[in-house]
Amino acid sequence: MLRGKRVVLGVCGGIAAYKAAELTRELIREGAEVRVVMTQNATRFVTPLTFQVLSGRRVLTDTFGDDGYDMNHIALADYAELMIIAPATANMVGKAASGIADDLLSTTVMTLRCPVLFCPAMNAAMYESPIVQDNLEKLRRAGFHVLEPAAGDLACGVSGKGRLPEISLIVTEAARLLSPQDLAGERILVTAGPTREPFDPVRFITNYSSGKMGYALAAAARRRGAEVVLVSGPVTLPPPYGVEAVMVESAREMFEKVMEHLERSTVIIKAAAVADYRPAVRSRGKIKKTKGPLILELERNPDIIAEVGKRKGDRILVGFAMESENLVENAAAKMKAKGMDFIVANDLNEEGAGFQHDTNKVRIIMNDGSIESLPLMDKLEVAHAILDRVKKLRRERKRDGS
Repeated sequence: MLRGKRVVLGVCGGIAAYKAAELTRELIREGAEVRVVMTQNATRFVTPLTFQVLSGRRVLTDTFGDDGYDMNHIALADYAELMIIAPATANMVGKAASGIADDLLSTTVMTLRCPVLFCPAMNAAMYESPIVQDNLEKLRRAGFHVLEPAAGDLACGVSGKGRLPEISLIVTEAARLLSPQDLAGERILVTAGPTREPFDPVRFITNYSSGKMGYALAAAARRRGAEVVLVSGPVTLPPPYGVEAVMVESAREMFEKVMEHLERSTVIIKAAAVADYRPAVRSRGKIKKTKGPLILELERNPDIIAEVGKRKGDRILVGFAMESENLVENAAAKMKAKGMDFIVANDLNEEGAGFQHDTNKVRIIMNDGSIESLPLMDKLEVAHAILDRVKKLRRERKRDGS
């Protein structure tokens, strides 16, 4: 995700400084090169040696220190592709917003031309202070990026908003800032997960979908600059950061929400495993067990992608097909019948593909009949491959004037 990227990590003097050690490790695990800059107050919470061991590089604390760099702030500005300040204290936020450069970290911020990501962590009352909020807004207006702190129990004994954002979220946002924004201007509607079709107050018909493929698509699209709406059935996954998540239960609810957001969308990717049928009658009370068989009468659910295909206009429509036999033939027929631009097909018999897995092995079948077979890949990698086809199709349409 960050392989070969050069990241400067600024660590300020707050109790969350110890979490910056974990952040350093995660950035390196993702392939980044990390140089750490610490304020003098930060060194009172965590020693520079900790970060030196984790990063494998000398930690910088002094603008003119004897650490192998001349004019450290200038050298770091030439080195960095991204700067992350975590934790960003109220003091550092205020200095950066006011243009004050009185130590190595604040001076480096003033010299950078690469993206800078502030990750505030402080007392809840301090964070909510109008002065701090005004300073954060100044940073945003100046082109800096700010992650909202998390809420929870704080080291000072109170509970509120002020915890350092989750490490995984910081890494994800770092990857977005270092990714090409080649889908900027697109508004992508993604469906994900299963639907539930109840037949009494405690039971329902559903399937094994985990939502992982759809959530990976939403995360990847947002990383590449798209505005993303995710319409999701019930899953255990947290919505990707920065994505508008709309949670639904049944196929009819998903149909309604997709139609509600269709007009503003430029791309629709339907990765949800929607139930084709629902119980014709829903019992008001729990159905009791009897000696005989239980027979449920089913009726058709609305066909979401077929309806989108009728209304799509110049939008790009992508569907999915999961088959147990005749994969290419069945998927291609579904694509043609429902007006898709291309379809992503995977075989239930392939090991590591389909429901519940973190990986997938797919074939991308285009409307012109071409087929591309992808190897077994992480679902996020599959998502980027699908979005590459969306980008290519959009480019071809612009070239052709359609």
